[in-house]
Amino acid sequence: MSNSAVISTLDRERTLQALESERFDLVVIGGGITGAGLARRATLSGLTVALLEGEDFASGTSSRSSKLIHGGLRYLAMGDVGLVRETALERKVIFRLAPHLAERRWMVLPVRSRAALLKFRAAVTLYERLGSVDRGDLHHNWSRRDLEREEPLLDRSRFPYACAFREYLTDDARLVLANLRAAAASGARLLNYAPASGIPLENGRAAGVEATCGLTGRPFRVRGSCVVNAAGPWIDAVRRMEEPDAPAQLHLSKGVHVVLPASRLPLRNILVMSTGDGRSIFAIRQRDVVFIGTTDTTYEHGPQVWPDISIDDVEYLLEPLPRYLSVEPLTRSDVIAAWSGLRPLVAQPGKKPADISRSDEVLLSRAGVVTVAGGKLTGYRPTVERVLESVARVLGRELPGAEEGPLPGGDFDGDLERLARSLVEEFGISEPVGARLARLYGCEAAEVARLGATPAAENAPLLNGEIDWSVMKEGAARLEDVVYRRTRVALYDSEAGPRIVEPVARRMADLLGWNPQRISDEVERTRGRMAADLSFGGPGT
Repeated sequence: MSNSAVISTLDRERTLQALESERFDLVVIGGGITGAGLARRATLSGLTVALLEGEDFASGTSSRSSKLIHGGLRYLAMGDVGLVRETALERKVIFRLAPHLAERRWMVLPVRSRAALLKFRAAVTLYERLGSVDRGDLHHNWSRRDLEREEPLLDRSRFPYACAFREYLTDDARLVLANLRAAAASGARLLNYAPASGIPLENGRAAGVEATCGLTGRPFRVRGSCVVNAAGPWIDAVRRMEEPDAPAQLHLSKGVHVVLPASRLPLRNILVMSTGDGRSIFAIRQRDVVFIGTTDTTYEHGPQVWPDISIDDVEYLLEPLPRYLSVEPLTRSDVIAAWSGLRPLVAQPGKKPADISRSDEVLLSRAGVVTVAGGKLTGYRPTVERVLESVARVLGRELPGAEEGPLPGGDFDGDLERLARSLVEEFGISEPVGARLARLYGCEAAEVARLGATPAAENAPLLNGEIDWSVMKEGAARLEDVVYRRTRVALYDSEAGPRIVEPVARRMADLLGWNPQRISDEVERTRGRMAADLSFGGPGT
């Protein structure tokens, strides 16, 4: 699939011409996980599909999650058994489609007493039954001696027991890109940096989308028989293009994560911790870093690509660490990266964000625009199926089912360690770089390395081939796209990130014909973004 699964920035003008000249069954607004999954699934059912994203693909919520494929054990306590079962079952499906983007990990739930351990065991057992967990992946109950071996950083004087159960670690942005590339392989037309500006009507029905190329300012129109609004936090703004008086559908909740060096916090597993207000947050090891999140607070400033991170957010996430771990005190000065995103929750008046269901809701307007709100990363496929039912009603025809093959990069047995070893042997790269490539690109990692197995800068983990791949295969149009969403260097390697900005920009310039001023602008913009990530405004910003 990889040869045809291409979103090439080099063909942007050709894509624009095709979007203007063709007529599509379906036009999707929004290039996050729901829009990407819908584009892929709709093309498999034989629909012609166009997808427009106002910023970069996955630039909003779908690159700012906790990066877990999980059912959400806490939703059992909220009584949302249907959501838990649906998403718990999806874990195995996503592993089958893209094993490099669903890495099995132990999630460790520390407990203080045997009585508490029995209580959590019962909940986890139900969770595993709902998700049809394989026998070899069933939970373990760890004693003090087990914890000394498996998670020695945990303070065993306070937490002498733990329940360890299977969850999956993903890369949210790359899961979006994999779905988009699969859609492209089936004929979908995809364009980032193409904000929608209107939904024209013909005989009272939505007839497509008016948009603008965000890189050139050129306006264009895409004709389509059905429009889906999958704009995440921006769905209310899109709805008002069609119905200016449409009531707000969303409650926006801000989720913040902070990143610490693993040398300061050498966890081995995913750790569940309770905050001072009783919420659960995660500490997740990812290569040489550990990221901690997430907050869940009402965000009243409207949808933004880069919601602010406050000092209060950082301190909230760091506060539980000394209560759980035998570690030297950690402060904001230890934070090497951070990210913040907005959850587009379906509004439930009177409820706090943490109490609002993560279930999706599909609406159909008078003009036939399908809007999808809410939902979870793990459950994107079932959400897409429900959206497709409404699309079928608008089109007035039944849509056939489709058998889903592996996503790009996912056609291998899931043995990441063996894949990483083969990359080290073939290309002479270091073991950490081989492991990183395997987890980002799966079975396509060798193709990436063949484009250029030399580092983008001295001792940098990022290879030159990754830059080329990002532009030629994954639609990267700006420097920020490569370092934040394609390679993740800005999030997970604070030392290499600033050093590679200029070399990456120069290599992109060779591919895209940037002049010196454009290179300078891209470098300045991206360095400014990295600095802003760690600026941490005052309380509650």
